[in-house]
Amino acid sequence: MPVATAPRLGFLGVGWIGRSRLEAIERAGAGTVAAIADPAVDGALQTCEELLAHDIDAVVIATPSALHAEQAIAALERGLPVFVQKPVARTAAEVRAVVAAAERADVPLGVDLSYRHADAFVEAREQVRSNALGDVFAADLVFHNAYGPDKPWFRDPALSGGGCLIDLGVHLVDLAVWTLDLDPRDVRSRLRGEPVETWATAELDHVRIACSWDLHAGQDAVIAATFHGTEASVRVANVGGSFYDLRCELMRRTSREVLVEPPDAWPGRAAVSWARRVASGAGFDEGEGAELVRVAEIVDRIYGR
Repeated sequence: MPVATAPRLGFLGVGWIGRSRLEAIERAGAGTVAAIADPAVDGALQTCEELLAHDIDAVVIATPSALHAEQAIAALERGLPVFVQKPVARTAAEVRAVVAAAERADVPLGVDLSYRHADAFVEAREQVRSNALGDVFAADLVFHNAYGPDKPWFRDPALSGGGCLIDLGVHLVDLAVWTLDLDPRDVRSRLRGEPVETWATAELDHVRIACSWDLHAGQDAVIAATFHGTEASVRVANVGGSFYDLRCELMRRTSREVLVEPPDAWPGRAAVSWARRVASGAGFDEGEGAELVRVAEIVDRIYGR
């Protein structure tokens, strides 16, 4: 059923990502903050159970990855829509359990695979899907950071589920699935680092991905996705090392045409879109759920598990 006003949201975790999603939803008027649970915040609730006991319409989860599945399922079993920070969970088995709970509840399950909502990647996908490139025979996607995460739990595999692959590479796998409908038969990978990988590469049929933490990049980040077709290629790349400024170009032999230039205020759009679906009374999206499971299964195969 549609929510009469902007949905009353409970926020689990308000570190910088959780707070930025909270602020994006508030700015858009897509939801109101009804409760916050974060043991690091004075005056906030301490646990998921306390949050779920409040009068809320939906839950936004931005806690360590090891908590995602348990907290999401607890909310979904109460019939509450959930928006969860990526990755949905640590393994494909956990992701399948979350997706199944959302399907049973028939409520929107949103995931912060945020690059899907950037204009540059939306345009690249349209070029592929409209057959403007002809037959796409190869793709290369990279996401490198000049530093690693600043929270110790990211480097504990029991808490994170992995290293740079599940942190950064999940975006690349998701973009390949979303853009190309990728469902690879052949997966080959190399990972390096202990106790979690800080560098990873994989070949997924005709798609290559690479990601890393602590790269000597000469800038904050290197983000790019290039799709090569028989008629043209399309490339999205970050500008000046930015995590947010993205350019999309269409290339034919030696010529190139800029299709999308920054600025583009896309961070937070995934959360806003989900909150609006909650307000509209939308149910579970079976196609999106299947894609989340496929992404998780590919990540598991890259890890060899």
